[in-house]
Amino acid sequence: MLKRILLRLILLVVVAAVFILFRTFSTESKQLAELAPLPTDIRPGSLERFSQALQIKTVSPESKADFDSIQFQEFNRFLADSYPLIDSLLAHQTFNGFSHLYTWQGSNPDLKPAVLMGHLDVVPVIEENLKYWKENPFGGDVVQDTVWGRGAIDDKVSVIALMEAVEWLLEKDFEPERTYFIALGHDEEIGGLQGARVMAQHLEDQGVEAEFVLDEGGSITRDMIPGLSTDAALVGIAEKGFATLYLSLELEGGHSSMPEKETAIDVMAGAISRLKNNPLPAEISPALEAFIEYLGPEMTFVNRMAFANPWLFKPLIINAYEKSSSGNALVRTTTSPTIFNSGVKDNIIPLSARATVNFRILSESSVDEVVDHVKKVIDDDRIKIGQGTFNVDPSAVSDVNTSNFSSLHKTIAQAFPQAKVAPYLVVGATDSRHFKGVSDQIFRFSPIRISPANVKSFHGLNERIAVSDFHSSIQFYMQLIRNSHRDLN
Repeated sequence: MLKRILLRLILLVVVAAVFILFRTFSTESKQLAELAPLPTDIRPGSLERFSQALQIKTVSPESKADFDSIQFQEFNRFLADSYPLIDSLLAHQTFNGFSHLYTWQGSNPDLKPAVLMGHLDVVPVIEENLKYWKENPFGGDVVQDTVWGRGAIDDKVSVIALMEAVEWLLEKDFEPERTYFIALGHDEEIGGLQGARVMAQHLEDQGVEAEFVLDEGGSITRDMIPGLSTDAALVGIAEKGFATLYLSLELEGGHSSMPEKETAIDVMAGAISRLKNNPLPAEISPALEAFIEYLGPEMTFVNRMAFANPWLFKPLIINAYEKSSSGNALVRTTTSPTIFNSGVKDNIIPLSARATVNFRILSESSVDEVVDHVKKVIDDDRIKIGQGTFNVDPSAVSDVNTSNFSSLHKTIAQAFPQAKVAPYLVVGATDSRHFKGVSDQIFRFSPIRISPANVKSFHGLNERIAVSDFHSSIQFYMQLIRNSHRDLN
């Protein structure tokens, strides 16, 4: 009897192993066969104009009082002077003074339009950090093969590459069948409420239903995905939600020589500690499932086997992602205490404590679910919970089984033939979330290369991009327009 049970167990193990290996080796690649390379011509003077754009300090400050409208007016003039054909041939509207919506009218009204996006504002450069910059953050310096400056990656590269592409196509008398809207926001870094949201609402009011929307988000990554030896082109098909919660309480204070058993700081610190130690559960979201489907066949054997059999290896996959901050952000709603305020003097026990906690919300969850989680974990009626004005639920997930994604995939394969294309979950927030009423096909991809060497320059020190990457970005946008012009008819 025992022998028979043992034999059955061995047979079960063998069958399971065969099934796992069969799925591992039978999973087909979703990458495209090698395509013809792109034309390499670009408009003369593109690099100089990119450098000039980086020199204009279009900073979105946290305080409205610090907004420098003169710099944004200068950028308006820069656009008009640098792109005369766009300025004269395309319909042009400005919103709240500094956001721009260009309409490139197509010849076929039966085709849905497309929306191509970027934002011209940048985050501030902290004055005390200036000494750590290797080049002037607003100098637009070109040193050997690198362009330095705030906005070189986020996101003036998209703005200028897109404008250069359209201007060059106009010079070549290219006439699109499909109408293109070019939406350039001026306040993405502080939520896009005066720029992208207003432009999106305008399009909605006009009854525009776009074939697709393309904004910043994913990029070409190098040496950043374990188990993958080649570059990966990550296309955001969804983005996480955003919630800021304000925690506050008041307790009796007093002299520091006679403290009570609990003070406001004690209670608030305990609440923050409980939130950090009890995060929301990890999950494989639909966007991550698509990522696994596209990149799994391209990975080394162990990773390929795990990705080909998520029904069995899901706990191991999640565990592997949880080990790094970037991986953990892909599998759960993250909890980040960002501000803690209490006390004014070393010998006075404060009457109050306040903390700000930011959450980036995984797909299929919501702001309400986060609030309920926080209340349950803190479990202290003395702490009041308030919500920020910028809170937004996660975006919908765009369908990769469409001609829109296929055309984008094709363009990336042409522009970056060594990169493996994969859908992706964007962990930050982009202006594209305002366009959910314009199209249900929203993709987030910047045609630039990101590696461990420059990834921290996003909103950080020494933001820079290779000249070759800037040139590739222009070629990408030109080819995207050509491809969507043909492929989506």
